[in-house]
Amino acid sequence: MKKHLNKSLIIGLALGGLAALPVGFGLGVYYLPILVASDGASETQVAAAKTAAMTQALFRKDLKGSDRYHWGDGTLHLTPEGGQYFFTLEGSVSPGPDYKLYLTPEYVEDEAEFLAIKARAVRVADITGFDNFRVDVPMSIDPTQYPAVIIWCERFREFITSGRLEAK
Repeated sequence: MKKHLNKSLIIGLALGGLAALPVGFGLGVYYLPILVASDGASETQVAAAKTAAMTQALFRKDLKGSDRYHWGDGTLHLTPEGGQYFFTLEGSVSPGPDYKLYLTPEYVEDEAEFLAIKARAVRVADITGFDNFRVDVPMSIDPTQYPAVIIWCERFREFITSGRLEAK
């Protein structure tokens, strides 16, 4: 009887461990980006970007491709500083892994629309923070030539948010 109990306990623990693997993996995918997120832009940087912005894009949570886990909320400001452009978000995006900021030749609101034009989009930067982030635009890219931006999760091919770049 004792031998049977030990065998049952071992089998039960093994099956429980196997069942917990997907849950642990899912939690890791969600929480790891939050744990390693970079610091956001300072209040001074956000205020300066808001004042000096040439164009801005509004991120809203109610876009066609957004949902409870994939969204953006706030204003993305494009500013020229010392011969270089910067994008500064005044707001937040949902946390997640492998986010990229793209400039797009047209405004899109979901995965299918972005995948249809992705070959013509230009990847600007990795997004490693989720609140008030700031990224520099590579010197080889002229962001004034694009009417829209999107934040895209490359790893899971997920739409996060997008906005039209409009004059301030």
